[in-house]
Amino acid sequence: MQDTHEQPHSGSWLTLQHDADTGIESVSAHFKGHAYDPHDHDEVLLGVTQQGLQRFHCHRALHTSTPGRAILIEPGAVHDGHAPDAGGFTYAMLYIPQRWFSGMMDARGLGDISALGSAFRNTLTDDIALTQAIQQSFFALHHQEGRLARDQSLDHLLELLSTHIRQRPASAQNDAQRQMYQVRDYLHDRMGSDIGLDELAAWAGIDRFRLSRQFKNTFGLSPHAWLVRLRLRTARMLLAKGEDLAQVASLVGFADQSHMGRWFQRAYRLSPAAYQRQCTNVLS
Repeated sequence: MQDTHEQPHSGSWLTLQHDADTGIESVSAHFKGHAYDPHDHDEVLLGVTQQGLQRFHCHRALHTSTPGRAILIEPGAVHDGHAPDAGGFTYAMLYIPQRWFSGMMDARGLGDISALGSAFRNTLTDDIALTQAIQQSFFALHHQEGRLARDQSLDHLLELLSTHIRQRPASAQNDAQRQMYQVRDYLHDRMGSDIGLDELAAWAGIDRFRLSRQFKNTFGLSPHAWLVRLRLRTARMLLAKGEDLAQVASLVGFADQSHMGRWFQRAYRLSPAAYQRQCTNVLS
């Protein structure tokens, strides 16, 4: 099922297709002005700018993609998006689940971008063959061209993608970084709870101001921003499985369904109900 959703900015639209076999989501969209608030994904993101200038922050740098350039974003990389020109931009994007990606790359003996310590060599690339491979895979999935077309185009894409993956050298963590990873795990385990900064600081054994500063130095986000993004990623996963919207909002820690909806719309430019409908054909 594929619907076109009009967005608040006049002339903006988004369509999403979910492939049940692989779990890959294909998105075609056009945005004018602001597109997305900063957010991240559990999936590997592979996209192509098709029209206009597509500008976004990622890895603490500002990137501008032009038509024909490929966009490569690994899981957990925070990014946003906006159109610097009045005409806006159009793009096609694949959201590839880590589990599927890891299995396919491992079977081929290729580098795995979803593994800890890996990264793409560049967020933007002018590799024409890779751009064409992303677009072909997108067409096969988004327009449901059949399993053989899907499988062969994805296999070709993975082969080309392997040359764009590099292994990051392991870096020793200092005491402050180790402590912040423990704070992150504490937030993860209590995602559904209403945690205050004083409570978090007391658990960590440092003052709240130092905690906020060290957490942002380690992860590039404040504790609250990181927690919101964790809740959004988890909500997407549950919604794609057809779970009840109100229950999802409560489970991941949003105040209510409306609270989840506001954050979801800002990050993904779809309502939770519209996203779930695209993934499951369940009418909410």
